[in-house]
Amino acid sequence: MNLIFKHIIFGLLTFGLIACHSNEKKSQSGESITYPDIKIIGAMRNVMWKGELSGKIDLDTIANKTGLYGIGPESHLIGELLINNGISYVSKANSDSTMNVINTYKVSAPFFVYGNVAEWKEFELPSNIKTIKHLEQFIFDLTASFKKPFVFKLIGRTSKAIIHIQNLPENTKVTSPKEAHQGQTNYELTNEEVEIVGFFSTEHKGVFTHHDTFLHMHLITKDESKMGHLDELEIEKMKLYLPKK
Repeated sequence: MNLIFKHIIFGLLTFGLIACHSNEKKSQSGESITYPDIKIIGAMRNVMWKGELSGKIDLDTIANKTGLYGIGPESHLIGELLINNGISYVSKANSDSTMNVINTYKVSAPFFVYGNVAEWKEFELPSNIKTIKHLEQFIFDLTASFKKPFVFKLIGRTSKAIIHIQNLPENTKVTSPKEAHQGQTNYELTNEEVEIVGFFSTEHKGVFTHHDTFLHMHLITKDESKMGHLDELEIEKMKLYLPKK
């Protein structure tokens, strides 16, 4: 009887150790469980497919604005949002060629990703890195050991860039990406000094990146007169900044 009891106790202890080890392993390898450095609110797919256009976060409720970076669309898809080093920008389309960019935290977003960076490490982009696809691969290769997702930024000169601002007509019902992009206004920039704030993740397609990329980036010109979601990029000379580990 004592021998049977010992076997039962041993079995229970073994099961408990395996379960604990399994949970620990999942926590260590499955970085999608928690991301203490990056906060993710809402999801792009819910906006595009379910029409969840109303605000999931008021930007002025973000407590720590020191070294704060964040991107997303404005609620009801009527503008673009960017937080760059603690300064919050909102852009709205005025016409096919003009826009309005203001500084305010009095705005909300249906999905938003943000985080704080205290210190950056600078990298000179090689001359063969010219496009968003080149940039994505370069960052992917450079950050194999990084905890993901993470924020990055680029500063320098572009030969050409295309950005857009969401400008959804009022009371539009959205059940697909095509419907969500009604009214979207595109702007082509040439030979501009810019800053680009981006977020990188291999695990958040449909959450804060589109289904075909690991990047989501917003661009603002040096004079702060133009800002929007970055769609196309031709790099002339830029530096990449990654958070110091």
